[in-house]
Parts: sequence; C-alpha cells; structure tokens
Amino acid sequence: MKENYDKQMLEQLEKNKGKKILLHSCCGPCSSYVIKELCKYLYVTVLYYNPNIEPILEYEKRKQVQIKLIENLKKEGLNVDFMDCDYDNESFKEIAHGLEHEKEGGQRCIKCFHLRLLKTAHLAKENNVDFFGTTLTVSPHKNAFHINQIGKVLEKELGIPFLVSDFKKREGYKKSIEYSKYYDLYRQNYCGCNYSKGDVLNENK
Repeated sequence: MKENYDKQMLEQLEKNKGKKILLHSCCGPCSSYVIKELCKYLYVTVLYYNPNIEPILEYEKRKQVQIKLIENLKKEGLNVDFMDCDYDNESFKEIAHGLEHEKEGGQRCIKCFHLRLLKTAHLAKENNVDFFGTTLTVSPHKNAFHINQIGKVLEKELGIPFLVSDFKKREGYKKSIEYSKYYDLYRQNYCGCNYSKGDVLNENK
C-alpha cells in the first residue's frame, strides 16, 4: 500500500505546533510554497546546502534568490530565518564518482539526496532544532519515496525527528510556480549538477 506522506506530515505538524524545523531548501522557487505551508505550524530556518549546483556562479545566483525570497516573507510576518553553508562541490563530486552517466533520478540523485539530508540532520541536532526536513519533495521530478526513506533512516541513526512530506500534493508545485512569479524569482532549467544540465541539453536537441 502506497504511503500517504502528505497526510502523515499534516498529522506531525498538528501535534508539534510552535516547534522549530531546519528545512533544507534546494532553491528559492521550490521553497516558496513549502515555507508558507510550514510557517502555519512551525518556526522555520531554511538551510541552503546544495553542493551539487554547478558552476559556482549558478550556485551564488540561486542562493541570492533564496535570500531574496526569505526577506520578502519576513516582511510579510512569517517566522522564517536563513542558515548558509560554504560551497562544498567536492563532497558532491566524491559521492557522484562512478555515477556520472546515470540518468537523472537514478543512484547519483539518491546519493545526492542523502548527502544534503545528512548535513541538514547533523546541523539540526547541533543547533537543538526539533525537526529536519527538505523542500525536495515539491518537485514532480523528485521521488518522494526515496527522499522520505533517507530521512527516516537518518532519523533513526542520529536521533533527530524527520518531517516526512510530499509537498507536490494539494497543488504544491503549481503554487510554487505562482509564488515564483509573484515574488519575481529566477527559475533554473536544470536541477543543479553538470550531469543534470547535460540531460536537459540532450532532451532539447
């Protein structure tokens, strides 16, 4: 039986109103709907840790878009803060080694999800945050099952609760596009790494 991660998330949120979450964000546009949804229940700190993004100019551009969004949301009265990380592309290269020719959504991506969620979980624990989670499940191109399974394993290993999710439900992805237009956010046309960029270029040939 397929798990209803959205229902599970709403039950978690109702039981834990007023607590804090460290939310890994893949980018500003995807995070727009997610932050607005979670701020109804939790105090949100957005973690920008995306060592997969290449080149570094693209990484910095997306980070500034994330900061711009958060500044706008704070002006609207939302309880949201920002946590930055150094650019860590070498860590991504290490986990992607040997998987360079994997199709988007394959083992390389799963290892990339794990890399980013592991960092989020460690930082959440170090900073005494109640939960950790990610915006990744808002994308129709990301497998919510794999992402949530990784999160649950890390929860057991590190002893920090993971917020399960499937943010694409209830038109989450559609709303993220609408919010991106409203806040005038740059929307990238590839996930982040050069391999995913190559896949997009091949599809458009």
